[in-house]
Amino acid sequence: MSWWQAVILGLVEGITEYLPVSSTGHLILTSALLGLDTPAAKEAVHSFEIVIQGGAILAVLGLYWPRVVQMISGLLGRDVNGRRLLGHLLIAFLPAALIGPILDKPIDEYLFSAGPVLAALLVGGVWMIWLDRWRARRFQGGPASSDLTRTPALTRGEGGIGDLDWRRALIIGLFQCVSMWPGTSRSMMTIAGGTILGLALPAAAEFSFLLGLPTLGSACLFKLAKNLQAAHKTGGPNLFAQLGVAPVLLGFAVATVSAALAVKWLVSFLNRHGLSAFGWYRIVLSVTLGILIVVGLVEIG
Repeated sequence: MSWWQAVILGLVEGITEYLPVSSTGHLILTSALLGLDTPAAKEAVHSFEIVIQGGAILAVLGLYWPRVVQMISGLLGRDVNGRRLLGHLLIAFLPAALIGPILDKPIDEYLFSAGPVLAALLVGGVWMIWLDRWRARRFQGGPASSDLTRTPALTRGEGGIGDLDWRRALIIGLFQCVSMWPGTSRSMMTIAGGTILGLALPAAAEFSFLLGLPTLGSACLFKLAKNLQAAHKTGGPNLFAQLGVAPVLLGFAVATVSAALAVKWLVSFLNRHGLSAFGWYRIVLSVTLGILIVVGLVEIG
């Protein structure tokens, strides 16, 4: 892998990781367009695409450090709200932690290709547009409903992270499991889950960002360990030997900076425009690439 390919993949990862457009889907498509999805390098590139998510984790750690400190204080028994938030994040993380390792192999085998990714982008785009319109009717135009929550704020779609309980945290965690299908988007599913349960969009986004810390962190470590173990067992090269240490570190660094900028932009954008713009983007991207593939102008495995 050359340095400019690492920079492009780092940018794609950082920009798309926390946007509801699917970073994994974009990385799969970008790798294919860059010619990196060859049989010899495909496994190493897929591992690289997961490992550079560590850059996105560092970005959130930096931007939300006060929240992280609050949770550490809660763990030490010094902050009740911090302990509660940490508990809800662990509950939301639990479904993916249990299901992820089981589905890792079939997902890699059957879903890491253009067809499943484009389908997920298209369906997810339609769903996001519908969700934005549903939110407008339910939380802004119509009467508040009491069937989802005990607090008026949540029924109006104005709830903050502090209004969550363990049941809603678990439901958001189940939403996150759907995003294991590449092209779906982890942030899309967790933000959508939060808003359906009554969180304001910025609060749903913040919980999604924080939930990414254990989720992406464990996925990053799991994929890295799996790659290193397979290389040791077979005697073949690991991703660092195959792609180069410098490109991997460069991609990681670029992902960190671009993710930080994307997170700050996203919160402001959601406040003003909601989710529909991302839905339309997903639809246009999937349809355009689908047409280019069918007519033979673009070749993606």
